Amino acid sequence: MTNTVISVEHLTKQYDLGVIGTGTISRDLNRWWARVRKQPDPYTRIGQKDAFERIGESILALDDVSFTVQQGEALGIIGRNGAGKSTLLKILSRVTAPSSGVVKVRGRIGSLLEVGTGFHPELTGRENVYLNGAILGMKKEEVTRKFDEIVDFSGVEKFIDTPVKRYSSGMYVRLAFAVAAHLDPEILIVDEVLAVGDAEFQKKCLGKMGDVSSKEGRTVLFVSHNMLAIENLCKNSIFLQNGSIAMIDSTNQAIKKYLSTTSYPDQRPNGIISSDRDGNLRILSLEFKDETSSQMGSVRCGQNIVVIFDVQAEKPIKNLIILLIFKDNYGNRTSVLNSYDAGFSFDLTKGKHEIICHIPHFSLTPGLFQIELKILSGNETMIWEKNLPSLNVNTGDFHGSGRLPNQKWGGICQLQQSWTIRES
Repeated sequence: MTNTVISVEHLTKQYDLGVIGTGTISRDLNRWWARVRKQPDPYTRIGQKDAFERIGESILALDDVSFTVQQGEALGIIGRNGAGKSTLLKILSRVTAPSSGVVKVRGRIGSLLEVGTGFHPELTGRENVYLNGAILGMKKEEVTRKFDEIVDFSGVEKFIDTPVKRYSSGMYVRLAFAVAAHLDPEILIVDEVLAVGDAEFQKKCLGKMGDVSSKEGRTVLFVSHNMLAIENLCKNSIFLQNGSIAMIDSTNQAIKKYLSTTSYPDQRPNGIISSDRDGNLRILSLEFKDETSSQMGSVRCGQNIVVIFDVQAEKPIKNLIILLIFKDNYGNRTSVLNSYDAGFSFDLTKGKHEIICHIPHFSLTPGLFQIELKILSGNETMIWEKNLPSLNVNTGDFHGSGRLPNQKWGGICQLQQSWTIRES
C-alpha cells in the first residue's frame, strides 16, 4: 500500500516586479527623492526598464500546479529554464511561501537547492554537518553515528575541520549532498546542483539517490537538465512549462514531450544556426529525419536516419568537411560523423546547398547526447558550433531480434553481430 507524503493542490506563486529595495537606507532615500521629483531611478542600469515603470507588473512563476508524491517514489521534474522548477522546490522546502494553494508534506525534508544550502560559511565542515543535523531535528548522537559515513562519501576528510568558506564549489556540493543524503530525511529534494561535481561524483550521487529511493523507501524529488540521469533514476516525471504542468507521466513520455518543444531546426533570432566569422558560410538549418523525410525531435536506436544540413555560401568554398560530434552528459565524446573519413568533401559554389548524410542502423544506445557541429575548409576551421539542441535516443530493436537492448549493461553503442555454435 502506498502512502502520500507530498500533496500539492492548486499551487500558485506570483512575483511582483519593480521597486522593492536597494539594500541600504541612504540609497532607498535617494530613489524615493528621485521619484518625488519625477526623475528616473538613479540605480537603474543602462538598458534596463526604469524600476518605477515596473511597479504593478508581476509574473506567475507557478500557475495552478497540483500533484501528489507517494512514499518511496523518485519523481523527476523537468522543463526549460524559467519554467518554475526551482520555485516549486523552494516552496516544498519552505524556503518561500506560495501566493495561493495548499502544500501538505509528511516527514522531514532534506533539501539541496543550491551549493551549500544551509551551510554557515564561518563554520567548519564538521560543525556544519552537526548544524544540518540539528536543523533536520536529529540528535547529536544520531549525527555522530553517521558522521564517518558522510565524510567518507564526500571525500573531503582532509578539509573537514576547515571553514567551508574556503572550500571550492565542488567540495561544497560534495559535503552538502553527503549531509542531505545521509542524515535520514524522509524526503530528499535535489536541484541542479550536481552539475558542479565531477563526472565520478555525479555517478556516485545518482547511485546514492537510487539507493535512498529503492532500498531505503525514502522519497526523492530530482530536478535536472540531464535527461539521462532523470531517466535512470525516476520512473515518473513532471514536465513544467511556463509555470504550469504540461504533463505528468512516465519519465520516458515526459522527456519525449519536453524534447518535442526543442525540435530541429534550432530557431535562432536571425534564422541562422551558425556562421563563420566573415559571413562566407552560413548554416541555415540542421534536421534529423527518418526514411520518410519526417522530421524527428528524437531518434531510435537501430533506426535508419538522415541528417540534412542546409548551408549558404557567399562565395565558392573548396574542400568543405563536416563533423557532427556526439557527447554524453559528462562531456565525453562518444561518436563522430566525419565526412572526410567517409571519403567525402564538398566544393560549394555561391548559393544555397543541401548536404545529406544517411546513417543506417543508428547505433548509439538510449540516452541524451550533446551535439557539436564543426565545419572545415581543408585544414582551416570555419565553424565550431557547440550550442545545438541535445539529441534524445530512444530504445529500439537494434538487432532485429524482437528484443530491446538491456540498458543494465550500459555501453556507448550497439555492435552488429551474429552468433553460431559448433561441436568442438
